[in-house]
Amino acid sequence: MALPSLMNQLIKIMTKDDALFHTEVVNEYALDGEAYVKDGLRVLISDPLSQDPGSNPEELFGLAWSTCLNATIQALLKARGVNTRSRVEVVVDYKRESDGRGYYFDLTASAAIEGYDEDQTKKLFTNAHRRCPVSKIIGSYPHVFLNVMPFHS
Repeated sequence: MALPSLMNQLIKIMTKDDALFHTEVVNEYALDGEAYVKDGLRVLISDPLSQDPGSNPEELFGLAWSTCLNATIQALLKARGVNTRSRVEVVVDYKRESDGRGYYFDLTASAAIEGYDEDQTKKLFTNAHRRCPVSKIIGSYPHVFLNVMPFHS
């Protein structure tokens, strides 16, 4: 088998034919440089504890999770024939383990849906959290908190 053919087969296996979307992201410099999407977005990365310019994993995770949660809320609303606005805010706190030997994130997501009361929002938000692919990655992580907030334009 020729090398290009083998490479094409390996790439096909890696990308999984059933993927609805596929992306490849590279970080070569940890917290001191640039991370990038192959053939796309480039992001300056810095340590969250420094004053250096750039984004950090906490910010990028917060962006990913808030976007996924809000997109899932909107999909659930659309499936119900409801056209209204929603808002998700995520707080990511970088904390030291109590034994001082590692770190973890406290993750708090808050949602608001225009025209929905607290109970309606909580029910739909809980459903969105169960369905959101980023939330599925989080799984049963013990430091996740979900809140409901009033909607403000």
